[in-house]
Amino acid sequence: MIAASRVFVICVAGVVSLLGGCAKAPLASAPRAEREAIEARLTRDIAVLASDEYGGRQPGTEGGRLTVDYLTTRFAEIGLTSGTNDPGNPWRAPVNLTSVRAASSKLEIVRGERRVTLTDAEALAVTTRQRELIADGDMVFVGYEAQDVAIEDVRGKVVVSLVDKSLNPERRVILEAKQANAVIMVTPDASTITAVRADSSRPKIALTGEVEEIFAAIATHKGLARALGEERWQALVEDAARDDFTPVDLMAKANIEANSERRDFTSHNVLGRLAGTRADTEAILLLAHWDHLGECAPASLADRICNGAVDNASGIAAMLELARRLKASGPFERDIYVLATTAEEVGLLGARAFVANPPVPLSSVVAAFNFDSVAIAPAGTPVGFIGEGRTPLDRVVLETLAAAARELGSREYAARFLERQDAWVLLQKGVPAVKLSTSFGSQITSGPYFETRYHNPSDEAGALELGGAIDDLLLHEELVKRLAIPASPAP
Repeated sequence: MIAASRVFVICVAGVVSLLGGCAKAPLASAPRAEREAIEARLTRDIAVLASDEYGGRQPGTEGGRLTVDYLTTRFAEIGLTSGTNDPGNPWRAPVNLTSVRAASSKLEIVRGERRVTLTDAEALAVTTRQRELIADGDMVFVGYEAQDVAIEDVRGKVVVSLVDKSLNPERRVILEAKQANAVIMVTPDASTITAVRADSSRPKIALTGEVEEIFAAIATHKGLARALGEERWQALVEDAARDDFTPVDLMAKANIEANSERRDFTSHNVLGRLAGTRADTEAILLLAHWDHLGECAPASLADRICNGAVDNASGIAAMLELARRLKASGPFERDIYVLATTAEEVGLLGARAFVANPPVPLSSVVAAFNFDSVAIAPAGTPVGFIGEGRTPLDRVVLETLAAAARELGSREYAARFLERQDAWVLLQKGVPAVKLSTSFGSQITSGPYFETRYHNPSDEAGALELGGAIDDLLLHEELVKRLAIPASPAP
């Protein structure tokens, strides 16, 4: 294992061996002219993908469509063939998605002849369905209780529950499991409603069929006091703190309506292949996500587009350049698949769709390398090894790092990003998947980017550092060759 504070100089002659003082250049290096040519190609791809024309590459938008078109064109130019193994969908593997955004809501409380409609500052109802409507629902007050509430006390009713330190979603789930018709969580002030309204008004995307069915309502103490009477409501709240409290029939009815904008659409993973020379053998996978956030800045700003130059036009560009170089130096024994995933930003959804329907058995993938946000670090920066200790790839990665005279970065810092990138989805399915990047070697290197430009309009093509990205690209080229050439054993 390589110590983070020491750089090894290693010569390579067929196999990796420690030969101090050798004259050969480190593996995974390239002359200046070649590095400049690589940088020019990376810059070209990033400039296109991170342009305003592509609008932030959000799935389900015109920018998303342009991105997929560009990738299929570039894959073909490089000389890849379709990797979908589906004649009906060459290059493009469909990923069916559903977008949900809260639209409007209404909460009315009826007590006798008195009807009170709570204001937007006093109440909010949200649903992930197109529309949810409850008419004349009998109301019951359970205070802070949930687990000990009897089913017969809440079955088919609109349950009013007090919030203590949070919205207590687990309490709502418990009450719904006891067949409550709806749950109104009561919060001390309007700030919670404001925050939930802002969050729910932004589209949430999930794999179609996996949208969590939610129907929830929030109201303020002020709103309930206005509807039920100040003194009565105050007495209910005080009683809820008593050890002998039991649910109270409010002798009132609730009318709740929630509407959402729900849209089903299809995005695509783009999948290419460099065919190996031997049939029915293992495969190597290169992957990077193509999507970003679209228009994510407030409407008040002149520039609202989150272009995602670093995240992740840079990763896509690096993967394309690596595929080009491998095509030129191949063929290899093992197949090499090149995967551009969609919807990573909203939950690694493209990667999840890939593992659910892979073009080859996942058990045949001997190594997967993820490229994400690579244009941050200068040349010579230590390498972050995300996924170290979790796959059989450690030996070949560390040996190749040593052969390239590369230093390993902070293990603790790299580990922070394990579950935040597409390789995590593959790891969970038993695929040896790692992410090697100078961008994640230390907080000092990537901290300024995450603090200022990450997921902001300032992540543009004019603010890139490609030195470390080229180092990473050359390192991956050596790794893939070691794993893919006929003489290389499986790790």
